[in-house]
Amino acid sequence: MEVMSLLQNTTSVLAGSVGTTRNMSRMKKTRPFWQPKPTRTLYPEELTPSNEAFGSEVISDHLSSSSPLKCEPWERGVWTQTSMRCGIIARKIGVYPMWDKNGRRLLTTLLEVPDNQVIKYIPPEKLLETTHNKNKNRKRPMEMGALVVGADPIDPRLVTKEYYGLFADTGLMPKKKLTKFLITPDAKLPPGTPLYASHYTPGHYVDVLGTTIDRGFQGVMKRWLFKGMPATHGVTKSHRRPGNIGSGGAKARVLPGQKMPGHMGRKKRILRGLKIWRVNTKYNVLWVQGPAIPGATGSYVYVYDSWYHHCRHTPDNPPPFPTFFQDEDNIDEELYHEDLHVFSNPSISFNE
Repeated sequence: MEVMSLLQNTTSVLAGSVGTTRNMSRMKKTRPFWQPKPTRTLYPEELTPSNEAFGSEVISDHLSSSSPLKCEPWERGVWTQTSMRCGIIARKIGVYPMWDKNGRRLLTTLLEVPDNQVIKYIPPEKLLETTHNKNKNRKRPMEMGALVVGADPIDPRLVTKEYYGLFADTGLMPKKKLTKFLITPDAKLPPGTPLYASHYTPGHYVDVLGTTIDRGFQGVMKRWLFKGMPATHGVTKSHRRPGNIGSGGAKARVLPGQKMPGHMGRKKRILRGLKIWRVNTKYNVLWVQGPAIPGATGSYVYVYDSWYHHCRHTPDNPPPFPTFFQDEDNIDEELYHEDLHVFSNPSISFNE
């Protein structure tokens, strides 16, 4: 009897462990293929609040005391029609309606410029040695350099030593977002130079690059706006299917580019020739034409000077070159386009 009870207990324990394992395997969430794997683990250091505050103070004092902006500044170039300025990194924060002086309603997108700073300048001769520019024999209209720009400072204790080394020479806090902008040599900026929303002025045109919202695997009705099958009259379990793809007969294959179910979203998209209607220099916010800037709310986008011929800068209306140094010059807190209706101004006047 004791042996039989022992076997029953063992069997119940094994069944429970197998059931638990199977349930755990069902609930297990795998990491997406595009998400980088963590290279290290952050262990709790159990610091007291006073020690935590002391560490943050030491980090801020060390990084602010070695800023290269206190050194001798570089010589600033002069804008020409062939010059190409640096862009900025912005964060999409929402859609906002505005009205012009004729009463026409405008939909604009608010883009915040979160603490953009120049990290590094790459001269043209070094840029040609990089992996993407090994073909030195190709014809280029002009020699292009590059500026590495970062946005959104983060705690240096949360990044790896290799990533922190990118900012060690500059003396800046590590940045959450990094990108590289191609420029002409006359638009170079020293490392540590801040970039504000006043880098652009109302009336100028920009190109905005972003990543569309990731929709996952979708069918043809959502992905390609297909009509679908009829709801009745003999249709069975095919209401949302694509139907015949027209590959019968001698073709006997799926033609390239056929609209079929698949992954939707998470692609680079650029909108060109967007007009800037308003600039807030205190909170570094841009009001850009249109509600269709790619990306979800809170995502990063890249803003450039527009490449369209009719949207480029002219000698009569040049841009701040190489950027607007807001710490040196006085500027209004709110900048509006001349055709935009400002609600703080009176719109109706009564004559005596």
